[in-house]
Amino acid sequence: MGLEVGDIIPEFSLKDQHGKTFSSNDYVGKKPLVIFFYPKDYTPGCTKEACSFRDSYEEFTDRGAEVIGISADSESSHRKFASTYKLPFILLADTKNKVRRLFKVEKAMFNLLPGRETYVVDKEGRVIMSFNNIGASGHMKKALKALKSIS
Repeated sequence: MGLEVGDIIPEFSLKDQHGKTFSSNDYVGKKPLVIFFYPKDYTPGCTKEACSFRDSYEEFTDRGAEVIGISADSESSHRKFASTYKLPFILLADTKNKVRRLFKVEKAMFNLLPGRETYVVDKEGRVIMSFNNIGASGHMKKALKALKSIS
């Protein structure tokens, strides 16, 4: 079981698709976050999920939120993935699954695949929504609905 509603997210930092260090401390206290953990760049479900966040990205940013995708893929894989699908949001390379463990995102499908979990975090860093489902559809809609509830 991952982080639950009411939990404060742990501090973390990772490299983004451009090689820049992203630190959660730079955002907590300033803006809400939508953090989605996904298994792998370029897989059908993950591509569908990332593109759903892309297609609604403006709705998230209009509400002041930053959207962040996290997987174990490398910075260069993320850079190509973002370029191929014109993804406007931050992709973080959690190559050692350090942040995945901090958020307690469990494996799925008989422990064979990295889990798919989405969190919406208010600007104070408190989880207001957690959605764990290996299916790619629904994550963006649930995240947007949760974000609308606080803005």
